[in-house]
Amino acid sequence: MLLHVVPLDEWSADPGLPYAPPSLAAEGFVHCSPDETAALAIADAHYRTAAGPLLVLVIDESRLSGEVRWEGSEDQLFPHVYGPIERAAVTALLEVRRDPDGRARELTPWA
Repeated sequence: MLLHVVPLDEWSADPGLPYAPPSLAAEGFVHCSPDETAALAIADAHYRTAAGPLLVLVIDESRLSGEVRWEGSEDQLFPHVYGPIERAAVTALLEVRRDPDGRARELTPWA
């Protein structure tokens, strides 16, 4: 399973289309995380001031049409999806629970 952090408004913008965040057009891939700890770190580092709910997509790699490459440094590799995320590949949605200062604390099922 791969994880991808996304504000709710971005995820729900075009529900009839595969999800294609700005990074896909800008960098050619979708940034993902290998586990919950990394997803929380990404949420904390890049989305602390994001308004509204912050979600984590749980993605079944076998359902993606795009190639997944593990890239980064020798110290840490992250999965990158070279193509949009098909909505059928998303097996669950989790919510990032944040403290009053916006720091990501835990993931819970999105209701």
